[in-house]
Amino acid sequence: MKKNRFPMWILIADLLWVAIAFLCADALRYGIHWGAAQRGFIHDLVPFLFVAWLLWGLLSNKMNLDGFRGGWHFPAVVSAVFLGVSFLMTVLLAGSYLSRRYESRLALGYFGVLLLLGFIAIRYGAHELLRARHRAGKVGRVVIVGSGQVARELASKIERHPEMLCRVVGFLYPQDASGTVDLPRTENCDTTTLFTLKVADLLRSQHVDELILALQKPSWPELLNLIGRCRGQGINVSLVPQPYELYLSQPDLLDLGGLPLLRLRESSTSSMFFQWKRVMDLGAAAVLSLVVLPVLLVASAVLLWTKGKAFRWETRSGQNGELFAMLRLNVERHATDATRFEKFLQQLSITELPQLLNVLSGDMSLVGPRPESPERVRHYTEWEQQRLSVKPGITGLAQVHGLREQHSSEEKTRFDLQYLLKPSPLTDLSLLLQTSWTLAIRMFHRTQSSSAEQVVSANNNKTVSDFRFPSVEEALQHAHRSQPSAD
Repeated sequence: MKKNRFPMWILIADLLWVAIAFLCADALRYGIHWGAAQRGFIHDLVPFLFVAWLLWGLLSNKMNLDGFRGGWHFPAVVSAVFLGVSFLMTVLLAGSYLSRRYESRLALGYFGVLLLLGFIAIRYGAHELLRARHRAGKVGRVVIVGSGQVARELASKIERHPEMLCRVVGFLYPQDASGTVDLPRTENCDTTTLFTLKVADLLRSQHVDELILALQKPSWPELLNLIGRCRGQGINVSLVPQPYELYLSQPDLLDLGGLPLLRLRESSTSSMFFQWKRVMDLGAAAVLSLVVLPVLLVASAVLLWTKGKAFRWETRSGQNGELFAMLRLNVERHATDATRFEKFLQQLSITELPQLLNVLSGDMSLVGPRPESPERVRHYTEWEQQRLSVKPGITGLAQVHGLREQHSSEEKTRFDLQYLLKPSPLTDLSLLLQTSWTLAIRMFHRTQSSSAEQVVSANNNKTVSDFRFPSVEEALQHAHRSQPSAD
């Protein structure tokens, strides 16, 4: 895989757009004719242009505003850019007031709107260009050695990072220590067994660019043999370091005179962050409680009339596995005989709004991994238990990606641990905005016909586990047939 330079190119495009938006704001405010008003406006706003460049460069690096580092997800891009532009314009307006440079607020308003629309368009355009390259096959071809959790995690992340310009075309399954490798069984292709010395020749003949080792218990003699043969064929080789259970560690790669050393530092979050998070939880939960109170009153009144009970308490595992009672509306999960009203409450997650009381009491947070039942937690792997290191939340990164109660803990842990690596107040705000986006999309889908609603629901709930990656033989043969002829 090529080194990811997309953040740099996105930042360059952003800075160019800042200057263009600056001129467009002047044209919208004063017209396209050149006069004293335009010259005065531009002269006065030149300092704002330089400040905007500086602040946006810092924000892009701090908030990962390129839109790809966390995996492409359009609602996340929109919410992150919205927060960044809001902070930038707040600083510019405050600076204008404190410096007593009373510029046209209308022109600055145009400037802010143009920035927001342009930054989103830049990221969407970059994503479409990447998709075009993927469709045209102008990407690196990757084969993963492994079949377990590590290999699945790696494949899902490559799928969500189009900027890496590579595609998984198959897997290699080491069979045993006898020097053979199994190609995976699929619906249209049986398992094929090859000797290690033949694998490199097959990969090279089918234009595979990179081999990634993602084994939890590698057999090093055979892998070293395979690595040597692949490198001799010009195939790049990458390695996922083990043990994978140290997922929440921050890696630093050191070069000791040509000897690579991977240092794993424990991911630590300052106590100040959790204090601010608690303050934000209390303030936001109090405001949201007042906003959603009319909805809850209506819903609880209907449930009380039809079922005789409006609320229910469910036992959940919270931070460090401690049990607590989680409040929700009295609607049975996945009930086959649920009324249309109950299905409506579940689809829009209105059943979970009473958990604002859990947030106020300190058992939960607004943002964090969704709490699960003690029965499910008992079967957690050591890797999955890391999601219990913080307070559970009403919403989280897994939820804005469409994962809900029926999805596996492993699928949700992939996203929850990604959030735990770099938690911040801005990330929490972004996830709250993405949750609003998700609920708005569900409301829109609710208004469609029942047949269209089923199709959209299937697409929204689709996860990486729904995709079937082809075997190496199947995928490489397909790629070989699609190669252009020498003519």
